[in-house]
Amino acid sequence: MHDVMVPNVNIGLVGHVDHGKTTLVSGLTGVWTDRHSEEMKRGISIRLGYADATFYRCEKDEGEEGYSISPDCPVCGEKCAPFRTVSFVDAPGHETLMATMLSGSALMDGAMLVIAANEPCPQPQTKEHLMALELVGIKNIVIVQNKIDVVSPQDALKHYKQIKAFVKGTIAEDAPIIPVSAQKKINIGALIQALDTYIPAPERDPGATAQMLIARSFDINKPGSNWRDLKGGVIGGSLTQGAIKDGDDIEIRPGIQMQVENRTVWKPIVTKVVSIHTGERKVAEATPGGLMAIGTKLDPAITKSDMLVGQVAGHVGELPEILDHLTFTVKLMDRVVGSGSELDITPLKHKEPLMLSV
Repeated sequence: MHDVMVPNVNIGLVGHVDHGKTTLVSGLTGVWTDRHSEEMKRGISIRLGYADATFYRCEKDEGEEGYSISPDCPVCGEKCAPFRTVSFVDAPGHETLMATMLSGSALMDGAMLVIAANEPCPQPQTKEHLMALELVGIKNIVIVQNKIDVVSPQDALKHYKQIKAFVKGTIAEDAPIIPVSAQKKINIGALIQALDTYIPAPERDPGATAQMLIARSFDINKPGSNWRDLKGGVIGGSLTQGAIKDGDDIEIRPGIQMQVENRTVWKPIVTKVVSIHTGERKVAEATPGGLMAIGTKLDPAITKSDMLVGQVAGHVGELPEILDHLTFTVKLMDRVVGSGSELDITPLKHKEPLMLSV
């Protein structure tokens, strides 16, 4: 039986810059996901942010009022029972960081499309992020109409109609639209109820070969640390299948890039798992669903500054072979991403650089 305190689903937050995604995650989890110094300085998300939240439900209060992020019922004050823990992936909304958002979409089982009520809909990255969700096939979507506390009821209704017109004919046409104020935590119960209804945990196969998608990698040692206290590198991400236990030997592919006889080759990395964390909780085994951090015996120089992002971890000898030639079908987006203006897609040109989301 699944432990409700361990996350089993990854929910992405996507949408235009400054529409309140990080504030919403903070309101749901108590964690401010912009931890990087440049993010603090500029006031925007640059890297993928992560946080877990446990949701509670009161048996006495039916409907949205009974859902809460607190073990104490906001209506009757009685103790609530935890029923679900989820991991949130906070994707950047700035147009120059679209690649980061696309890489994060590989981890998402569902998504919240956050749209601020105090700006006309759609904004450029609102359109781009919805296109991205369609491209990668994320169908479980909840639309969050944020910042309803700074507009009048009439303007909120007008904005709601703009959202309905925008999503008509898209993958999010039938998605619920939940009005909230992330800043003042208004209507959070209704949002939790919608997430429970519309973004269920997908079926996983814990008995399959382990495959972990790496979305972050870190050096957790502070400058000036004593060499005796140094910790190995940390990888963060999500298991799509299988399980990894504390003490397991794991392999990371494709690994380290090397030059051999004027050719670029990749050498897989082998290391040992020394710790596994989900949120603030240390666990003995990582299972599919939810986000986790795995401590290893790797040299931190290999994992620092997200150097292993996009790689795959699993048990030694059980990962797919490394390929240097691929044949695939390309589906281009409807407009140029990462641009503040509307630019049409033109036919591909020889030697033109492309950003691929596979």
